[in-house]
Amino acid sequence: MRQQRGAHERAGTNVAGSIVGETAARIFADLADPQIINRATDDAWSAKLWQTLADAGLTLAWVPEAHGGAGAGIAEGFEILTVAGRFAAPVPIAETLLAGWLLSGAGLAVPAGPLTIAPARPTERIALDRDGTLSGRARAVPFASAAEHLAVLVSGEAGPSVALVARKAVRVERGESLAGDASDTVTFDRVAPLRIAPAPAGIDAGALMLMGAVTRSVETAGALETMLALTLRYAEERVAFERPIAKFQAVQHNLARLAGEVAAAMTAAGSAADAIASAEEFDDAIFLEAAAAKIRSAEAAQEGAAIAHQVHGAIGFTREHVLHRFTLRVLGWRDDFGNESHWAVELGNRVAARGGDAFWPLLASR
Repeated sequence: MRQQRGAHERAGTNVAGSIVGETAARIFADLADPQIINRATDDAWSAKLWQTLADAGLTLAWVPEAHGGAGAGIAEGFEILTVAGRFAAPVPIAETLLAGWLLSGAGLAVPAGPLTIAPARPTERIALDRDGTLSGRARAVPFASAAEHLAVLVSGEAGPSVALVARKAVRVERGESLAGDASDTVTFDRVAPLRIAPAPAGIDAGALMLMGAVTRSVETAGALETMLALTLRYAEERVAFERPIAKFQAVQHNLARLAGEVAAAMTAAGSAADAIASAEEFDDAIFLEAAAAKIRSAEAAQEGAAIAHQVHGAIGFTREHVLHRFTLRVLGWRDDFGNESHWAVELGNRVAARGGDAFWPLLASR
């Protein structure tokens, strides 16, 4: 247990950047150790973790101070998500950050408490009816049953709007992700929103999916870092035929492949996060970055999970070992805000529509 905790602490505190990321790393290291959570018999740990994150202003980092938030930048918010990914803590930090970003962008006050966002699938729409109520269904909404409010992007005759909806006003059918986290179906049956406002310029269903895709890519990259740390440590300590298995060429090859997947995911996710942090709009360059990040991080999640479990052998599949807390989450995150197949098709269509002459300039500009 101490050895696994050490690997997570090193991963969680190795965050370059602002004081926001450093604060997040300390909080998660103190209150979200995966081994302790894995052994917990209830979820009492989550309330303390969430309250500490909220008290530090991290849950509303993307909300300006004028709307009750911490007023941190987009880049700092992505640092928080990197740390959260490194600990794979099953709390709605990403969903609350996204909801705060969407609500405050529309000029709406952001309530305290856990939030989530809908829809979370690129093909789904929630309609704004003429009487001001909302109708539709959103599947696989993360942590909907645990949230107090939902930030909803809705489609109406006048264009997209942003609505704040109380969770008790919608029908929630409980579902679970691969990792056992809440992934619920939310039905809006002529639901009256608490507040609603036109979406800010440039924010529509596509922009929300891009922002969500980068959010999951950043979390995936963070989780993959810890998976690599755990796998390296296990290979160094597991002895077979009187020597550590890390000395065997086949294992070394797998470790090198895993390191390559982690590096690729970190690079793609980091580039997309930096691009969004410095961009003024969700243009073609942001689309390229976000789509590429989601595609590459999802591929790395699949390949990385397979390699990590292969190196760990049977012990990695047990409930007692923490590896599954990371592998199942990165595999589940692949589907949120569009899976890699969706974004590969969208990216191909976008490039084809621009024509062959525009492809190289667009690619080289990144």
